[in-house]
Amino acid sequence: MRLGYGEDSHLLVEGRPLYLCGLLLPSPLGAKAHSDGDAALHALTDALLSAFGLGDIGLLFPDADPRWRDARSEIFLKEALNLVEAQGGRLLQANLVIVLDRPKLAPHRQALTQNLSRLLGLPQDRVGLTFKTSEGLAPRHVQARAVVLLDG
Repeated sequence: MRLGYGEDSHLLVEGRPLYLCGLLLPSPLGAKAHSDGDAALHALTDALLSAFGLGDIGLLFPDADPRWRDARSEIFLKEALNLVEAQGGRLLQANLVIVLDRPKLAPHRQALTQNLSRLLGLPQDRVGLTFKTSEGLAPRHVQARAVVLLDG
């Protein structure tokens, strides 16, 4: 068994879309990032890579490379899953904690969980999703932490 951990955070700014777990959410603020800024998928990507000592998202998809400008984070996640499978790994479970003050994520829980389940190839009961707020400490900030359990 292998355990992987990853985290990501982005400043929220006007004029950018807000993507989380691969879905576009209604919000006046979005992540300031080179790619689409999906902190949840970035954290999952790093967690998968860390479980097999394969570096991190910045190593594989550097923000200095114009190919990744505004890229959808599903690309990064799929590549990490492919690299893990090439090492003989198999994802068993994924757990995410997302810290965001606004918009509230609870109304989107089912859609976010379903999309993560689809992207990860896991049943929904193996995808844990927890939402927190910063309690006003970082109202223009999104952060995600991910833990993954793998066989291999």
